[in-house]
Amino acid sequence: MLVKHTNALARSLFAATLGLACAAALPALAQDKIAYPHKVVTLVTHSSPGGGSDVFLRDMTKYLKQVIDADFVVENVSGGSGAKAMAHMAKQKPDGSVFYATTPTYIYTSHMAELSANYTALEPLANFFYDPEVIYTRADAPFKTLKDVLDKAKAGRSAWGAANPGSLERITLEQMKKITGVNAAVVTSEGGGETMINVLNGTLDIAIGEVQELRSQLEGKQVRVLAVLSEAPLALLPGVPTAKDSGIDLAVRKFRGLAGPKGLPPEITKAWDQAIPKLLADPKYKADYEAANLVPAFIAHDDYVKFVDHFAMEQKTLLTEVGVVKKK
Repeated sequence: MLVKHTNALARSLFAATLGLACAAALPALAQDKIAYPHKVVTLVTHSSPGGGSDVFLRDMTKYLKQVIDADFVVENVSGGSGAKAMAHMAKQKPDGSVFYATTPTYIYTSHMAELSANYTALEPLANFFYDPEVIYTRADAPFKTLKDVLDKAKAGRSAWGAANPGSLERITLEQMKKITGVNAAVVTSEGGGETMINVLNGTLDIAIGEVQELRSQLEGKQVRVLAVLSEAPLALLPGVPTAKDSGIDLAVRKFRGLAGPKGLPPEITKAWDQAIPKLLADPKYKADYEAANLVPAFIAHDDYVKFVDHFAMEQKTLLTEVGVVKKK
């Protein structure tokens, strides 16, 4: 009886110890996530589904919730090259419950039109990545090089595609026209998905976009990349030259970050400044964003505010030079 009693007691003590160990582990697991005042955070993009910012946000949210103690949802507020999304954001509370996916588009749109709310109504939160741009065509197109495209444009009509009138892609194509002296039509849409369709059906000779939004078409051998618009070739695209190697002195760098309504509290910006380096160091997410050729480029809140202000002033001059914005 004593043996049975001792075994029962041992089992009880073991169960109690295991329970205490598990209970102690729960706070430790919770502490791995950064505390946040909202259970749900909405990430807004001006991109239509399948566009670059839409893909970026949806890929990131799978990992972000492992770092910040909240759930994340993506909301598409497309229209007006970001104008509708900025107006929507300006009406939100600056409490950290809603953010907007920033790219150069929201700066260009702000410079190119009189808006009810422009980039100055938003507060840059932080930057995550730089996103290399590429020029691509459909796989069965007659163009093997960027020179082939320019030759067609010089000889007759050529249509080039970009997502959104106020996008970095559109401005880059305008720059390319000015550098090369060709007179191609630059056709814009409300997202990279629509632009892709028009490349695949032959409406557009070429388009400009990010590697991450081309991934499925590249894997399915539906598109061919003619040039990358970075300073150096991309490891993900062996054998594809830069625009500079193709004789066009042009390289661009697209930033990807977040912004909130003006007046974000310090505890919110601090939480994100702590979270983003942890997010970018996640091995699983790193494998995903490297496969999409995203270059990690964390810029913390205070420096990102300065970065965006400087970029906005710099690009206003560029828009005037390429004739998109008239001199006043």
